Amino acid sequence: MADMKADSGLRIMLNRALRNSFLTALLVGFQTVIFAQSKVGDAYPNWTAGYLDIHHINTGKGECAFAILPDGTTMMIDAGEIAKGNQTADPRPNDSRTPGEWISRYILRMMHPLPEKKIDYVLSTHLHDDHIGAAEPGKKKSAKGNYLLSGMSEVGDHIPFGKIVDRGWPNYNWPLPMTDNKNVQNHISFVKSQLARGATAEQFKAGSNQQFRLLKKADQYPEFEIRNIAVNGQVWTGIRDNVRNHFPPLEKLSKEDYPTENQCSAAIRISYGNFDYFNGGDLVHASAPVGAWQNIETPAGIVTGPVEVCEANHHAAYDAMGENFLMAVRPCVIVIQTWGASHPNSSTYLRMLEDGKVYPGERDIFSTNLMKETLAVISERRISAMKSRQGHVVVRVHPGGGQYDIYVLDDSSENFTIKAVHGPYKSR
Repeated sequence: MADMKADSGLRIMLNRALRNSFLTALLVGFQTVIFAQSKVGDAYPNWTAGYLDIHHINTGKGECAFAILPDGTTMMIDAGEIAKGNQTADPRPNDSRTPGEWISRYILRMMHPLPEKKIDYVLSTHLHDDHIGAAEPGKKKSAKGNYLLSGMSEVGDHIPFGKIVDRGWPNYNWPLPMTDNKNVQNHISFVKSQLARGATAEQFKAGSNQQFRLLKKADQYPEFEIRNIAVNGQVWTGIRDNVRNHFPPLEKLSKEDYPTENQCSAAIRISYGNFDYFNGGDLVHASAPVGAWQNIETPAGIVTGPVEVCEANHHAAYDAMGENFLMAVRPCVIVIQTWGASHPNSSTYLRMLEDGKVYPGERDIFSTNLMKETLAVISERRISAMKSRQGHVVVRVHPGGGQYDIYVLDDSSENFTIKAVHGPYKSR
């Protein structure tokens, strides 16, 4: 009798599990149909569980990416605001608010389906103003701490942060002390204020896959990982969390030859099933010969391996997205976050675009901005191959990572209207 009851209980449990699996599959299928019906002119559809959304937010004044991970964990990569006086794109949507305010409002809109309006992880790839903000005269001072509101610090005044990660914490003294850099000092004051409000801060750890983890329902997505690839010249070896030093010891260099801020950028790979995404901040190859230590972009690309989507290094400037890096990562989609007339560089753009000359296979290039000065240099004929010249660029990865779509959203208002939909692309 006891065995019969045990068998009956087991059957009930199995039936429930099968029913739950069926309902889950049905729900995912229903969501996929709904998203597939999203078309030009519609508002961007809300994130739902199981999807990975990566938003490249365009303000015309710096770089910012925001991701909602499959279980609802949130992550922001950079939030810049360049100093005035540079030849830059027009502010988007307009100049009635600051870039930090526009970014905050965008993120809050996209977090609408989430129960908690908080950015769990904030990654500053490096400490330039177009990635963290410019502490220039005339900026409003925060009421929450001794710092000016610009870019990342302004977003942090509007939305709670969980963990802040950058390349310099806590000393900000490598390769040289940054005491004379007003933007970095403002960033430090902001981070310290965040600590007093309950956030945590860490230095980016090359090689780790534990620094950015799913916080809500990680057990449901074992195929998801964020791997730290490189920072401060340390590059993951591809073996466990081991790293190697790509830069030579500082004592062997003159101060004039010390690694630049761009070369020290933090780089990550986001993986979800067969889908991979690379973001390397402003990594560069510095026009150096293959194998020279100044070329940090290439070793980072080699250990990363092929990806579906790559955010262009250093806004696709003249010293980035080199042949060796492209041959290593072989992206199907390249997203360029641009704010200046030199983005993208004409030679870099053609190198990324030309099918078969650098790496095989089709590829689509999306840009958040394209200034008329840039168009004049590259030419309309060549630019016509670009899939988008203006707007927020969103990567939406389907549950399990088997396929993804690219949405281009109107950046002239806060309606978040779909301008174009590309895909589905199949993950390799």
